[in-house]
Amino acid sequence: MLFAPYERWVALRYMRARRQEGFISVISWSSLLGIGLGVATLIIVMAVMNGFRAELFTRILGMNGHVHLMASAGPLQNWEDVAARALQVPDVRSAAPLVEGQALVTNNGLATGALVRGVDPADFRNRPLVASHLVAGAWEAFTGEGVAIGARLARRLNVGIGDSLTLVAPGGRATVFGTVPRLRAFKVAVIFDVGMYEYDSGFVFMPLPSAQAFFHVGQGVTALDLFVTDPHALGPVREALTQAFTGEDLYVTDWRQSNAGFFNALQVERNVMFLILTLIILVAAFNIISGLIMLVKDKGHDIAILRTMGASRGAILRIFFLTGASIGTLGTALGVGLGVVIATNIEHVRQFFQALTGTELFAPEIYFLSHLPALLDWSEVGHVALMALSLSFLATLYPAWRAARLDPVEALRYE
Repeated sequence: MLFAPYERWVALRYMRARRQEGFISVISWSSLLGIGLGVATLIIVMAVMNGFRAELFTRILGMNGHVHLMASAGPLQNWEDVAARALQVPDVRSAAPLVEGQALVTNNGLATGALVRGVDPADFRNRPLVASHLVAGAWEAFTGEGVAIGARLARRLNVGIGDSLTLVAPGGRATVFGTVPRLRAFKVAVIFDVGMYEYDSGFVFMPLPSAQAFFHVGQGVTALDLFVTDPHALGPVREALTQAFTGEDLYVTDWRQSNAGFFNALQVERNVMFLILTLIILVAAFNIISGLIMLVKDKGHDIAILRTMGASRGAILRIFFLTGASIGTLGTALGVGLGVVIATNIEHVRQFFQALTGTELFAPEIYFLSHLPALLDWSEVGHVALMALSLSFLATLYPAWRAARLDPVEALRYE
């Protein structure tokens, strides 16, 4: 048995300080709460960071291709041949033509900039993210002059299904009277809400032939969206595509390059928050050291009596180690429980505090998502708990060692 029964009893007795030891008790409780809050906060923040990353992955990969093939200059005219050759590359599942450009969208005096994407109607409506987030309209109308827009853009321009939008292209037509803006009216056929601010407020999707005519690219496209088996392992696919099109006027990019800013910022923030919140646990561990040192100083007479009764130095060390370790274990357990409960209900917690304070705590135009995400990684929770326990146990070693080294004769002499 690691701890003798009397060692556990004495350690438990020392955790329940008497009235005259109130200050020591306050330090012990503050250590326990500090470790608990530090562990809970770290679990919650890591879960939210994981949630952000997962939600951005889902939405970005649900609206975009995994790999993009583009011409170095001008539209890609022979895209059918390029698509057929790209499909011969291992792990490339499908290829979708794309026409993309900026435009000004206007309606009844309201105007906003938008990114216009021309896509094949069958390919667009078969994307799970779009198909499962249809707010209004029918995919049968997404043809010819019908366009699909996000719910936030529809509210901003005050339009609904069947209403007209006027798109103004940045490049105009040269006439004898000067440059005349190129504009064209389209009808709203579909309204979607994928939950990502960028797509819901700033994108207009239209059938590929209409986009080709609107942007004057003929039968060409601006890019080919390629979908691969594993979008998180693009190295071999990119290398194979680069070799397949070596010497041609084409270049290859992927979704990670297009959204590098998002994920780099998330990773940096995640690392910094982990470091800062670990310091909270470290401070609580130092509180354990100070509390135990004061307890050892206060219990010098008790230690001397135990030694004269036959308790070994190892027994004294184990008693005080168990006292400090119990504080760390209880604090860690409290923090893990609290962190898991809050992380799994983070959106309800946000809405509660938002209603309580009357302020918007999670602006979608800043954070790009319409709700606060959280994704628990149980291995990460285990690592946080293990780190907290390790720091707590290490913090008990020096005070326990000091207690074991206490000379009983000296302790009784000055008592």
